[in-house]
Amino acid sequence: MNDESIYAEASKDRAAFWAKLAREGIDWFKEWDENYQWEPPYYRWFINGKLNMSYNALDRHIKTWRRNKAAIIWVPEPPNEKERVLTYFDLYREVNKFANVLKSLGVRKGDRVGIYLPMIPEVQIAMLACARIGAIHNVVFSAFSSKSLQERMLDAEAKVLVTVDGYYRRGKQINLKAEAEKGVEGTPIQKVVVVKRMGMDVNMVEGRDYWWHELMKDAGNYCEPEVMDSEDILYLLYTSGTTGKPKGVEHHTGGYAVQAYWTTKWDFDIHDDDVFWCTADIGWVTGHTYGCYGPLLCGATMVEYEGAPNYPQLDRWWSIVEKYGVTVFYTAPTAIRMFMQWGEEWPNKHNLNSLRILGTVGEPINEEAWLWYFNKIGGGRCPVIDTWWQTETGGTLINSLPGIGPFIPTVAGRSFPGTSHDILDESGNSMGIGEGGYLVQKNPFAPGMLRNVWRNPARYKEYFSVYAEKFYFTSDGARRWDELGNIRLTGRVDDVMKVAGHRLSTAELENAINSYEAVVESAVVAAPHDIKGEVPIAFVTLKPDVAPSDQLKKELIKHVDATIGPTARPDKIVFSSELPKTRSGKIMRRILKSLIRNQSVGDTTTLMNPESVEYLKKEIGYKE
Repeated sequence: MNDESIYAEASKDRAAFWAKLAREGIDWFKEWDENYQWEPPYYRWFINGKLNMSYNALDRHIKTWRRNKAAIIWVPEPPNEKERVLTYFDLYREVNKFANVLKSLGVRKGDRVGIYLPMIPEVQIAMLACARIGAIHNVVFSAFSSKSLQERMLDAEAKVLVTVDGYYRRGKQINLKAEAEKGVEGTPIQKVVVVKRMGMDVNMVEGRDYWWHELMKDAGNYCEPEVMDSEDILYLLYTSGTTGKPKGVEHHTGGYAVQAYWTTKWDFDIHDDDVFWCTADIGWVTGHTYGCYGPLLCGATMVEYEGAPNYPQLDRWWSIVEKYGVTVFYTAPTAIRMFMQWGEEWPNKHNLNSLRILGTVGEPINEEAWLWYFNKIGGGRCPVIDTWWQTETGGTLINSLPGIGPFIPTVAGRSFPGTSHDILDESGNSMGIGEGGYLVQKNPFAPGMLRNVWRNPARYKEYFSVYAEKFYFTSDGARRWDELGNIRLTGRVDDVMKVAGHRLSTAELENAINSYEAVVESAVVAAPHDIKGEVPIAFVTLKPDVAPSDQLKKELIKHVDATIGPTARPDKIVFSSELPKTRSGKIMRRILKSLIRNQSVGDTTTLMNPESVEYLKKEIGYKE
């Protein structure tokens, strides 16, 4: 696919264009009656179409020569442990068996299943087994705390949890079952299935906990795929919201399948001899779409690596690329900046000539990192596909396509064929070339987009209410680059930060900090970071009888780790007896953000307590 005319064809009738792609890329049990409906703020795709995601990812491939093609090459973290290779036929058998296991545990179509697993093949098996029987899976990042797991299982009203005894991370054995144990307390979860990865001694509750391998031993080899409506929910994925409570984004079966297939195929120019590696954890949407569904829908071979990029040495990823002949590599700018810091001698130890396409995801990439990636990893010959998308969009929506381009450092590219974006000011006026504003998506909205927020339709409606239900508001800033429609992303415009490519709500962090007994209130803002993109800085007011100390800072950080997870750990904690507030009592986070960035704080005379700003300037060493 390397023809510029694809954009012109798609723009004539975007709904019809997606219908054509749906017919070509996905097998349907019954074709739809109507391509698209828009009843603001709700939209539907491929109305009354019937299909099954598991069937499309597996059954249709095992009827062809791909039957014995490698689907997943799993690489364990310990370098002396042997990899596992699952062919499409292997994966098909395992998914069918686990689908029958879930049925035996009482799971039915529409039930929610929690998946709290690290990067092991059982995570894809569990996801596909849910899809096969019409259960809604809810994957929780394995580094999230038990409280984060509990919160998501309660909101989703999950019936079954799939977890593991433990896994490796930087040579350490992580006991995940112990976290899962606390996470299921007080939730509707009735059964827990535990994968034996480590052989650790873990607590198993009789009548509730079952070993995966024991249940699989007697499971039937075939499970008829459930006939799913195009608009049936495939999965929930919780993402940070500005209210502090994670929101369960709903992705529905038909539209998501179509978008996952075509964005994988076209973004990465997937051929049958490719070895595709998306380094994202399965707990994030990138892992769902490009570490499970997209590659499998395309019949591709994908690499899945369990552990850390620097274990046992700083060249671990490059040794994997060389050993397995990875051709398409998709990672985050945070990781690239980390490798730059470690030095080019590490990738130079390996032959990376198998690579032909590089991708980035998670945040806008800076020019220095783009050029290093292009030259040091791609040898100056691989196009860099800089993808913009969100948990809510389900798949990539803005990037350049291989064979078409252009590939410009820091410029993501154009709207994916069949979609259209605009950059607006606050009044809804379209911005000109070189001008910045708010990024929106136009109707018809991409088929893989969210259809609702689980049990919170009011939150869903907020995505469309900013511009009177005319557009989907991305909450991202952008700049129109040229007349071709290329777009440069400039970052978030709300109170959500990107830490190492992970989306975190400042409100969620504040809730965690405020729940600590010594804290009165807090305000969290994002500070730029050379490696992680952004890091949280917490301004904290303590109770009058509590003295600030370095020990208390450590305890607060531990508390955040336990409440949300290490990803949310504040990079710095600043204690202050008062935070700058308006006369109505609203904390002025804008001023705090300016302070940590050494930018002008502007007029402080309207504040209730302008002296607090002067105190904080001294405390953080502010130099305007």
